[in-house]
Amino acid sequence: MPADPKQRRAARHAQPPAAPAQPTRRKPPITVARITDAALEIVAADGYDALTMRSVAGVLDTGPASLYAHVVNKADIDELIIGRLCAQFVLPEPDPATWREQILDVCAQIRDQYLKYPGISRAALAMAPTNLDVLSVNERMLAILLAGGIEPQTAAWAIDALLLYVSAYALEISLVTVRQAHQDDEWVVSHDELMRRFTALPADQFPQTRRYAAELTSGTGHERFDFTLSLIVDNLTQHPPRQPNLQPPPRPRPAGTAGRA
Repeated sequence: MPADPKQRRAARHAQPPAAPAQPTRRKPPITVARITDAALEIVAADGYDALTMRSVAGVLDTGPASLYAHVVNKADIDELIIGRLCAQFVLPEPDPATWREQILDVCAQIRDQYLKYPGISRAALAMAPTNLDVLSVNERMLAILLAGGIEPQTAAWAIDALLLYVSAYALEISLVTVRQAHQDDEWVVSHDELMRRFTALPADQFPQTRRYAAELTSGTGHERFDFTLSLIVDNLTQHPPRQPNLQPPPRPRPAGTAGRA
């Protein structure tokens, strides 16, 4: 303590020493990979309808404007998330002996990934085929069908048909799942209730629906999915070659090209 009274008084009135500054915790930088991670996190938790530029920015604790340094727009994020899913598929080497099982397995992988992220197949339906991971899936599917002896034009259109069905199938399940989550929503009915409604229809107007109500409402798990894909694939070898019209369509059809996944 200072010996001089004036110094001691000055010490008593002095401001306490400032606490050492805490190091500033820096946020991880925004990257395309982190944007993709955040987008998938949102869709997995709240469905595809919840995916916006603002919601992605919220997960990353930033503003929407900062995302535009890395992605063009929401459609760009759609392409990134579908590409991320495609990169996780296990794509077999084309085998003429097992081509049928191989193409069905790829379709099942796509289905299962889409079902993990409710509604995400809407992004696949709307995107143009430019992402390399998406194109890799289409390339391998085409190679598998060609290895099975499928005529090239038939194979190209078959891929389009298969991917359309897989996307629609996954989208339907996601819509039903969302509606089932709302207890007051009567849009989704049980199997027993559907049977009751079919068998109660007027017999003179709906004789076949009443008679075959059990068949119309049958199927569990992915039985209908497997049936439809088998129906497509099993008929490919019987499809006669044809000369395609190579003229471009009159207007863009991003959702109708064989490059969709």
